[in-house]
Order: sequence, then C-alpha cells, then structure tokens
Amino acid sequence: MSKPEPKPWILGIHAYQPGKSKSASGKPLVKLSANENPLGTSPAALEALAQARGEAATYPDPDSRALREAIASLHGLDPARVVCGTGSDELLNLAAQGFAGPGDEVLFSRFSFAVYDIAARRCGATPVEAPDRDFGTDVDALLGAVTERTRVVFLANPNNPTGTFLPPSEVARLHAGLPSDVLLVVDEAYGEYVDPALQSAAFALAAAHDNVLVTRTFSKIYGLAAERIGWATGAPSLIDVLNRIRGPFNVTISGQRAALAALGDQDFVRASRIHNAAERARLAEAVAALGNHGLSFSPSEANFLLVHFEGEVTAAQALEALGEAGYAVRHLPGQGLPRSLRITIGKTDDMARVIAALRTLCGEAA
Repeated sequence: MSKPEPKPWILGIHAYQPGKSKSASGKPLVKLSANENPLGTSPAALEALAQARGEAATYPDPDSRALREAIASLHGLDPARVVCGTGSDELLNLAAQGFAGPGDEVLFSRFSFAVYDIAARRCGATPVEAPDRDFGTDVDALLGAVTERTRVVFLANPNNPTGTFLPPSEVARLHAGLPSDVLLVVDEAYGEYVDPALQSAAFALAAAHDNVLVTRTFSKIYGLAAERIGWATGAPSLIDVLNRIRGPFNVTISGQRAALAALGDQDFVRASRIHNAAERARLAEAVAALGNHGLSFSPSEANFLLVHFEGEVTAAQALEALGEAGYAVRHLPGQGLPRSLRITIGKTDDMARVIAALRTLCGEAA
C-alpha cells in the first residue's frame, strides 16, 4: 500500500539536538549546556508574565506593534523595519525559505549554528560549509565559496558554538564582497554580550543596504528562553517577505508583554553582561593555567567558552567528570568538535565548582 512520501531534502535533515539536563543515571544536573542566563529573568518581565496569564483565551497582537516600537526606540530603528518571531530560529528559517529553494545554495562557516544547515535543507536548498579560521569565521573563505547559486549567507556573530567574534570592519568587508542579490543574515543572538560600542554596527549595515537582515533574540541575555521571542530588522522588502510567510499570531501575549518589560529593564541587561564578562574571564584564566595538560579555549564574546582538550585528558573524560560534579555541558562531536566542550557561563559558585572539577581531573589541587 502506498503512503505519503516526504520530499528527499527533508530526509537529509538531522533534527536539532538540545543539550542534556540529566546525567546518564537520571540525576538532575545544573544546566551549563544551553547558554541560558544564570541570573534568570528581569523581575519586571516576570511580573508582566504573571499579569498576562489571565488573557489565555485571547489572540495576541499579530503584528507585535508595541514590542516592535519599543525595540525600535531602544536601538534607533524604524519600527516598520522590524519583525518579531517565535525566537530568532523562526526568522532564520524564514530567511532561507523566503530567498532560497531547490537548486539554490545557503552558505555558512564551519563550526557555526546547527540551525543554518536545517534551514537550508528545510526549503530544499543545498547547505554549503566554508572553512573556518581558528574556529571562527573566515571572510575570505566565505567569499571564495560564493557561486552563482548562492542566495543566502548566514553569519553568527558572536558565533555559536565557538564564541568567536567578527569585528564590524570584517562584517562590512564580507557584505561588500557579496553580490547584491545575495542575502546576508547576521545572527546576533549573543549580540548584547558584546561591547556596547560595537552593538549597533550591523544595524547600520542593514539600514543602508537592501540585502542585510539582522536577527536578535530575547532568549539569551534577557532570560526569556521559555517564551520564544526573537526579532529581525532589515530593508522593507525583506521585512515584507518575512511577514508574508511567518505565523499570523506567532508571538504570544505573554511573550510580547514580557519582552516589552524586559526591554525597559536595561539595568538587568547590564548586570548580566558584567557578570558574564567577569566569570568568563575567570574560567578562561583557569583553563589557560591548565595548558600544560592540553587544555585551551577559543576567545569568546558570548556567554560561554569553548574549551579544547588536546592532551591526555579528553573532552569525553571532562564531560563525565563535570557530570559527576553535577553539571551538564555541551559536547558537540556531531558538529565536528569531538575534542571540545562548550561551557555556559553560570553563577559564580557554579563556575568555581566547574573550575575545581577541571583541576581535579587534570591532577591539580582544586
């Protein structure tokens, strides 16, 4: 008996694998595997969430108008050039779907966000991976991989899962080298962790050109991962395409209210950025001190550190030791990183215990 057959490009997709939150024995672990904000969520956003519970029977504003206006006000943007989505993941998928399809290519760097490959295959396009440079984006390699079939280029900046950061001048050079009919998507999920002086460069690029889309999320520094709220800005023609194919009520009432309140609490954002920078530096210093055991790290501007294990201590051993200490971190052999662990920056006490576990594993005094 015949049955519905999926499109062949769908069968090429390997479903996204989230980080673990339990050990092999089922023991709950402190999650340092999903890049969540260890400080939680702004009290103002939590209050907004509580107030929205009584409106569960009502459809949300399909245009997220108040939220778009608040985003635009904070970042000096035109609200008509902003679109909201179910996390930035929805918008990344829509960018590929809107501008690429069978016979086209979607380009991204090696060791970048796993969703890019999925987004390309989901619309029938061919994913193309350019070589990296020291676990980060190589602009020349990306430009060298562009063909007449390239339609979308994804750039994660800071990059996930490596944390590397491409300075604004290099992003501008990448854009300048692309054909005008190729869409450059600058994924800034971790953008608020970067030096504030560098945070608006991609917005300026998107404001000046018709082929640049910048995405952001409320899941990371704003601590609203459970609500799935993202947004993008770009030329009116780009926003029009995303609005045509996004879900009509894609951001919930609670999500819109919480994100609006979170935007108004920039003190929480600053505190999160300061905490992250301090604890990330402390972890980096501790890993550097274990260099004689083969440990190193990739410089990070995000809320995690990618730690490499090139000596007698393996990433698999470190993963097990950290699990025994009560912590889940991310091992990514499926993304070509079998010798590395991505460790989310957590609370101060948790980071001290992670460092102690790594030192003990290496035979150093904790």
